[in-house]
Amino acid sequence: MAASSSPTAPRSGGAPTYDLERRLAERGATRIAGVDEVGRGAWAGPVVVCAAVTDGSVPPDGLTDSKKLSPKRRTAMAELLRPWVADHAFGAAEPEEIDEVGMTEALRRCAARALDGLRIRPDLVILDGKHDYLGAPWPVRTQIQADLTSVTVAAASVLAKVHRDTYMAGLDAQYPGYGFATAAGYPSPAHRAALAEKGPTPHHRMSWSYLDKLPKWRHLRRHRPDRDGQLPLL
Repeated sequence: MAASSSPTAPRSGGAPTYDLERRLAERGATRIAGVDEVGRGAWAGPVVVCAAVTDGSVPPDGLTDSKKLSPKRRTAMAELLRPWVADHAFGAAEPEEIDEVGMTEALRRCAARALDGLRIRPDLVILDGKHDYLGAPWPVRTQIQADLTSVTVAAASVLAKVHRDTYMAGLDAQYPGYGFATAAGYPSPAHRAALAEKGPTPHHRMSWSYLDKLPKWRHLRRHRPDRDGQLPLL
């Protein structure tokens, strides 16, 4: 099945449904994986992708895009999702790999790792967003706001977010003051202040432009050739 995309965002007033999955099944897809990422815009920590497969049963009540849930509700939802999904797996790229290959390639590797971790290879992937960062040999359907409208992608969204947040919280005791337990490596005020005073940790992305604004630490910035043509995120 050729890759396809949705040019406009679907209406998303209610809970996610299986509408997209059903349409794709009617075209011949028999095992569909929903894929979503978290950590793309963080200054520290890995980027994480989750691939999830469902069996078409009714999802846990309240499932939606992870960004729409409070941390407490999101954690509770992940607890319900883990035994409910038919299969799921994660793929991650640490900051050193992101610095080396760039975010586009890092996301591709993460998605491939997650999909390779599934017990059975899917024959189609629903990718949240409008850009296919995965590519061949995976058949991909991109969908804007799929994390709000597709049950499978919404499940992947929540599982990815909780998985990464748990990892970042585990770094908080080792690197206090950066707010890893609350902001998960994103540029919160506490994170910015700690960076200015203490500098980056081994878990920071050293090719990113935030270092240019830190006089004491800007000399540490790693400059990587723009091999994939991607625009700076920050």
